[in-house]
Amino acid sequence: MKNINKSKPVLVTGANGYVASWLVKKLLDEGRTVHAAVRNPENNEKVGHLKKMVSDAKGELHFFKADLLTPNAYKEAMQGCELVYHTASPFKTDVKDPEKELILPAVNGTANVLNTAKEVPSVKRVVVTSSCAAIYTDAIDSVNAPNGKLTEDIWNTTASLDYQPYSYSKTLAERKAWEIESSQNQWDLVTINMCLVMGPSLNPYSDCESMNILKMLGGGEMKMGAPKLGIGVVDVRDVAEAHFKAGFIPDANGRYITAAHNTDFLEMGTVLLPKYGDKFPLPKRALPKWLLMLVGPMINPLFSRRFLRNNVNIPWNADNSKIKKDLGLTFRPLKETMEDSFQVMIDERILKAK
Repeated sequence: MKNINKSKPVLVTGANGYVASWLVKKLLDEGRTVHAAVRNPENNEKVGHLKKMVSDAKGELHFFKADLLTPNAYKEAMQGCELVYHTASPFKTDVKDPEKELILPAVNGTANVLNTAKEVPSVKRVVVTSSCAAIYTDAIDSVNAPNGKLTEDIWNTTASLDYQPYSYSKTLAERKAWEIESSQNQWDLVTINMCLVMGPSLNPYSDCESMNILKMLGGGEMKMGAPKLGIGVVDVRDVAEAHFKAGFIPDANGRYITAAHNTDFLEMGTVLLPKYGDKFPLPKRALPKWLLMLVGPMINPLFSRRFLRNNVNIPWNADNSKIKKDLGLTFRPLKETMEDSFQVMIDERILKAK
């Protein structure tokens, strides 16, 4: 149980990221001083949206240049901080060398930040942005889980370097975090295990996977139909709130599944139909699994037959009762999340009406 002094600065690594930007906004709005660690504080395309936040906020923002893979890169930024949010981690699925592009940055980056926290005596709590990918690989894993639901007690045992390496990287990185946590007793660790994050991006230049999914749904790639691919979805604003509460609620502990909706790609598209269906080629029906198995691997290398077999027409189910109980978190409706996300893509002219 850690009481965090609200007057002390808070470190956010990867502060210009999709989730981290909303977290920084929340911290500033609450009057906190934020140490924002980014790769290049001079790159306005990457950090301009953070600088704009300060004018309306009660808090202060200070930038620090830090690279995830440089040992002790975060030491200066961490000075005086009782609370550290480690959000920086690669999120990409299209990789050529998973060891180099995913595993090493995720694991070594986590080790760098948490080992530095052991050397900075002010640190009392570290909140790590993990993922439901550290709990499961495929929707079938939730079906096979005890009582057919993913819980915080479950760890991913089905991902590997060769199959779903992103999930493997998240699993190894979180295991590394808990290993380092157990080697000391100065600070405690809380992890936010979020599922697929959707919702409006504060940075119009953001190139995250969530934006790519919206492009596929609204750009016509799925106009013939969408796969009923079982997945969890949560709003980026709710994820930022989860991080905030995990940092400042003294009794927060362990892992927190941060998932609002047990859903699939078809439902994510069809909730947009009432508002946008007449102007955009959104999916209206499910693509048959047999057809996906036939052509999927040719369309997208990620759609291997194993992946399709384990995820299409398979329900995804996670238990989010712990985060609701411990942190008092409530979640936005799926419709609100999807519509707000989609509208940003239209406003930024990334998606154009037909």
